[in-house]
Amino acid sequence: MNNSLKEKIRAGRNQTLTLTDTEKTVLSESLVFHDSIKAFTENQITNKTIVGNLFSVIDSIPKGIADLVIIDPPYNLTKDFHGYTFKSSGNNEYIEYLRSWFPKVVSILKPNGSLYLCGDWKCTSAMQQVMEENLTVLNRITWQREKGRGASCNWKNGMEDIWFGVRDSKNYYFDVDSVKIKRKVLAPYKDNGKPKDWEETESGNFRITFPSNFWDDISIPYWSMPENTDHPTQKPEKLIAKLILASCKKGGLVFDPFLGSGTTSVVAKKLGRNYIGIEMNLEYALWAQKRLRTAETETSIQGYEDNVFWERNTLHARKKSIRVKILKNR
Repeated sequence: MNNSLKEKIRAGRNQTLTLTDTEKTVLSESLVFHDSIKAFTENQITNKTIVGNLFSVIDSIPKGIADLVIIDPPYNLTKDFHGYTFKSSGNNEYIEYLRSWFPKVVSILKPNGSLYLCGDWKCTSAMQQVMEENLTVLNRITWQREKGRGASCNWKNGMEDIWFGVRDSKNYYFDVDSVKIKRKVLAPYKDNGKPKDWEETESGNFRITFPSNFWDDISIPYWSMPENTDHPTQKPEKLIAKLILASCKKGGLVFDPFLGSGTTSVVAKKLGRNYIGIEMNLEYALWAQKRLRTAETETSIQGYEDNVFWERNTLHARKKSIRVKILKNR
């Protein structure tokens, strides 16, 4: 068991995930340990978290089984992942690191599968190069992080990238209707006195719009959100939900080779998809298992409701407005 995580004293309203020793023992029974199996069948690992190093596990995963692969690897930064330190390197060295595993991960994709690769400004050019060596790159999504440290001698890093690639540019799944955004209409236009391309509601005026490759509606998990963990680079459920809804049919399979605290698997489960995740850190894998158990009864995703994605903070404001109106009418 990883003892690198020290017990923290948390405020009463802090919802960051924690595990008791009893939970760790029980949850570990639901994990798949690579050391115990030399080669997996698809049935053995579907909807499972595999504990092991990617380099020792990937050759045991059946080829061509995933509809979607989501990769959030270590960026080219020195970062401590609770006992495992990934060290930054030169650009050429980082490219070779990506090449050492990326083609094998691509082999897990179905012929019509899609892949998303997360990165930041420092490693994004290396990622694009390796993506183009193995897939057809269709787009680069840039999403805005509303958190982050300022810098006195540089611009604050407030963006990250997600590269979108496919094996076959003429045959891949993309459901744009599932990822449309509900935006506030600030200057509503009417045609013959009726709303044009927008709807008028008690809580405001809204328009359903097509998604672009710039996302400014994402909230980073923090202490008061139930999805929050102590993982240093945890991705928001809302962000992963966009990728899954757009590029994996219901009942399809999503594969994440750097699972971390489990966000990809958790969101896949909430949205009715199957999943496989690989994570080398046992503590992180246990966090994923607890989140997966919670997802059996709690399927909500922050910022996603009524089958649309809401702009940041607008869904909360809408619910508050509705509650106020209900109280006034009592």
